[in-house]
Amino acid sequence: VGKEKLVVEAPEVEASVAKAIAARLQEGMADAVSGLSKAEREEDLADFSAELVERIADEFSAEDVKAVFQQELKREMRRKILEESQRPVGRAPSEIRLIWCDVGILPRTHGSGLFTRGQTQVLSIVTLGSPGENQQLDNLSPEEFKRFMHHYNFPPFSTGEVRRIGGVGRREIGHGALAERAVGAIIPDEVAFPYTIRIVSEVLSSNGSTSMGSVCGSTLALMDAGVPITAPVAGVAMGLIKGEEGRFAVLTDIAGMEDSMGDMDFKVAGSATGVTALQMDIKIKGLPFHVMEEALAQAKVARLFILDKMLQTISVSRGQISPFAPRMTRITIDPDKIRFVIGPGGKTIRAITEETKVSIDVENDGTVVIGSTSEEMTLKAIRIIESLTKEVEVGAIYTGKVTRTTNFGAFVEIAPGKEGLVHISELADYRVPSVEDVVQVGDEIMV
Repeated sequence: VGKEKLVVEAPEVEASVAKAIAARLQEGMADAVSGLSKAEREEDLADFSAELVERIADEFSAEDVKAVFQQELKREMRRKILEESQRPVGRAPSEIRLIWCDVGILPRTHGSGLFTRGQTQVLSIVTLGSPGENQQLDNLSPEEFKRFMHHYNFPPFSTGEVRRIGGVGRREIGHGALAERAVGAIIPDEVAFPYTIRIVSEVLSSNGSTSMGSVCGSTLALMDAGVPITAPVAGVAMGLIKGEEGRFAVLTDIAGMEDSMGDMDFKVAGSATGVTALQMDIKIKGLPFHVMEEALAQAKVARLFILDKMLQTISVSRGQISPFAPRMTRITIDPDKIRFVIGPGGKTIRAITEETKVSIDVENDGTVVIGSTSEEMTLKAIRIIESLTKEVEVGAIYTGKVTRTTNFGAFVEIAPGKEGLVHISELADYRVPSVEDVVQVGDEIMV
């Protein structure tokens, strides 16, 4: 259109004013930054800021004081890390917060894992479904279906906020996708484990890298659910403070303040032998190779440490899946006879599922996967499917239903669409006056 862009200049505090306020901030700032917990530190900083604003209200405006306060807070935090190797909570640069884990804490789900690292806590829940419950993808991807899904929820209470809960935003979608990429590498193939797998990670408390907490929680939940994963995976978030003259500090397991006031948020997830997912947010222009090299090496040490803590809780996947999860049984039929199982318009397969209350998924190669929590119903469905697809053998014994009677015998259906005649002379070991004296339509008899 030709309109010139509106130039908006960010408000800046005059240099002389900023210097004067900063001088007043030096006293007490170091102690406020070093609060032992996020809540304590935020309370100390809020009290310190309010007290300062009130004390120098005659000389400077509250807006200027608050602006300089944030600048000085960031400067002091970075100085302590670079010069004293001391982080806001008193940790060393490579130190990880206290970790504890638990599994099977939700008795009715198929699998659950709780991962806690400092004030970050994630509960991951696994649900197992039949192959037919996979997600159908409608996009440009060459993949048409997805059998492993990870979803991530970040409710307001996890950060101590009270606000409306709506649909998931870009952040939740991105965090869920990152954890899905990290964990997807260890999901067994469909032949070894014929299930659709969904994990939902619920963030219960947040102070640094809930996405990597979701990776750890998901691994614990999968092992609790009896999923034969190829290797356990864990994740950790690495930070960076870059100073003058090439000085820098790589931080392991960054918390919220180190993320917002630092130069990097570098997430690394993987097993003991390799990396399965990476993500980086960076606020400086360019990253020297030796810094990246140190971050990856430090992340590996952290990953192995976290994995060790997780494996102390559950070392291998459980030998069997939850009694509440459907058991998947795989059988193979002649591909040419799939139509007998499906029936006209799906009539036959619907009748089988209604009668047995199982799920049935039929592949084009003749693979049939039957899912049910009842072994009895699974066996019943298998018998029906086999009766539909197996050839009738001379001399074999079948249980069938009498469909109609004549004066010379009874017709018995031994499989859908397959019936044969039992001659009146074969109905009993004595002379039968009338067929109806021995069998009626609807009776089940062995033939």
